[in-house]
Amino acid sequence: MDRARHSGGRLWPGSAARIGLLLLCLLAAGMPRHGLAGADPAGQPWALLLTVEGGIGPGITEYIKDGLDRAASEGARLVVIRLDTPGGLDAATRAIVRRMLDSSVPVAVWVAPRGARAASAGLFLLSAAQVAAMAPGTATGAATPVRIGGGGGGQDDPMTAKVVSDAVAYIRGLAEYHGRNPDWVEKAVREAASVSATEALDLRVIDLIAADLPALLAGMDGRSVRLPEGTATLDTAGMAVRPFDPDWRHRLLAAISDPNVAFLLMLVGIYGLILEFAAPGFGVGGVVGVIALVLGLFAMNLLPVDVTGIALMLFGLALLVAEAFMPSFGVLGFGGLAALVLGAAIAFDFDAPGFELSPVLVAATAAIGMALLAATLVATWRSRGRPAVTGGHALIGRRGRVLSWSGEQGIVLVRGERWVATASTPLLPGQPIRVRARRGLRLEVEAESKPEENAKP
Repeated sequence: MDRARHSGGRLWPGSAARIGLLLLCLLAAGMPRHGLAGADPAGQPWALLLTVEGGIGPGITEYIKDGLDRAASEGARLVVIRLDTPGGLDAATRAIVRRMLDSSVPVAVWVAPRGARAASAGLFLLSAAQVAAMAPGTATGAATPVRIGGGGGGQDDPMTAKVVSDAVAYIRGLAEYHGRNPDWVEKAVREAASVSATEALDLRVIDLIAADLPALLAGMDGRSVRLPEGTATLDTAGMAVRPFDPDWRHRLLAAISDPNVAFLLMLVGIYGLILEFAAPGFGVGGVVGVIALVLGLFAMNLLPVDVTGIALMLFGLALLVAEAFMPSFGVLGFGGLAALVLGAAIAFDFDAPGFELSPVLVAATAAIGMALLAATLVATWRSRGRPAVTGGHALIGRRGRVLSWSGEQGIVLVRGERWVATASTPLLPGQPIRVRARRGLRLEVEAESKPEENAKP
């Protein structure tokens, strides 16, 4: 379980799917929330079912908190959390544990379906539940905390030992609170031990094994559990079960708190702003860039990012913007790209299960950025020897003709435009001229050929 100051999470695997999901969430942001429809129509006692899959983070934290609040307000007799997780972030896990322990409605954590696991942070949730259950063919354990930056220097490292000792005390307290085996959960933290469902039941790590929901409800019936108000006896036989699905807020938090999505949002924001600064137009790049950058920064706030990495990413952003305003033949651009990629690798350098930054994504974005910079440099180099086609310098050397002239001043036509022009020698109407210089709104011209050569016969 990652030791972190902030929390992050996801509900569904697949970064590409979550990017599309993020866009749908933004469109649905103004839609009203839909909750449960009150008491069971038949007046039968009912349980609320929450389904948690993936890394434990802010989306799951809010989802479970809202589910527990809904269960308490609408009279549910039980909350069942069907769990399948590889682990997650420490702050998110502890927030869920606190909310579970304070719940007036009993909470059962059920590791299911077959093949599921409650590893790392999942073991803490399992230990905090009033009823801990697993389906056959599931596993739990491997709860050694992982420090940001790759886990430190082993058990002999003072900081690692401090983190492990804190996690041991925490999980032993949860196991003792509910009368389970504190020695084995300590072993799971110190030695990353794991057990199957059958072994967990024999070791008193869980309370029962249930293959499905009816078996789970039947196995809990008549069991005494510890609640904040005191001891209560469960009456769950034949209880109705109603699912509680995550709403758009949970999905949005789950999507943007994926490090891969957060990194892409930052890149889209940066490139959008660079495009807007370099080629002002309708403002699409600026609007999209600002939205993506704000969402990316919000995601950074949710994740246990490293401050050094964030500083490097901001420095890279500054260099890329400087390249757009002060072309340096790629020095600032390539330096900014390198700082951005290295900063992302450092900022997201934590090994919390389900929150890994994809090296393929980082390499791909670096390659695309280098290709864009290289193409820009090639285009800039090729344009160096070409004459200017816009601005004041574009008129120098251009040919035109005299429309009218008097003394040393007259009106000339250059590139389809009328200009006030001066010349050191008198000119004749219709005479070809060439632009020597531009002085504000006046042109300095000279005859392209002698006057008598252009006189009409």
